[in-house]
Amino acid sequence: MTAPARLLALRLQGFKSFAERTVVEFGPGISAVVGPNGSGKSNLADALRWALGEQGRSLRTRRSEDVIWAGSERRSALGMADVTLVLDNADGLLPVDYSVLELGRRLFRSGENDYLLNKQRVRLRDLVDLLDAANLADNAFLFIGQGMVDQALALRPEERRPLFEEVAGVRRHERRRRKAEDQLAESETNLARVEDILSELRPQARRLAAQAEQQATRATAGQELAAALVAAARDRWHG
Repeated sequence: MTAPARLLALRLQGFKSFAERTVVEFGPGISAVVGPNGSGKSNLADALRWALGEQGRSLRTRRSEDVIWAGSERRSALGMADVTLVLDNADGLLPVDYSVLELGRRLFRSGENDYLLNKQRVRLRDLVDLLDAANLADNAFLFIGQGMVDQALALRPEERRPLFEEVAGVRRHERRRRKAEDQLAESETNLARVEDILSELRPQARRLAAQAEQQATRATAGQELAAALVAAARDRWHG
């Protein structure tokens, strides 16, 4: 069984309450982040979510740019939030040829997002596909918030089924199946468009072929006529 990719470090700057460049290192085993209320513990968890491509209200923000340091009396607002996760991928859980993997995300106040894989820009779709291989993308139980366990215990058996499916990775395969079905439907649509275009072009192709044949016939006739005229002129000259 492949061991999970281990979180080695979290680097962040300009993300929520972390205006200064901050590096949090994690050792093997269980790590605990402790501190008084308002010290930024929840913001560290939000940074992990955000770097993994999380969007929306799970980050406790109304707008995407709300994750950028908004400023204080002592320091002005920043124009960018930057978070990087450093993962130990020596066991190859994530299907890339890197033993140490850096997943980064940057957001500018203009609304532009950059997603980075070992400092190289990638698409969000590429990042999600990579994380999905390890069941790290769109996994509702990757982060267990306060009250989630009590809520799960209070559910009826039929309501718990989606929870078990998510944990077991069933929903991940369902997402892949839906993606494959969507790609197949798109391919069929494109094929139908090609058939329509070919149907429109076939009469034109036949007409052009007929014209080409006529031109070839005329060219042959012209060559034959020219040869006959040359022969007649030769006979007259020698006659």
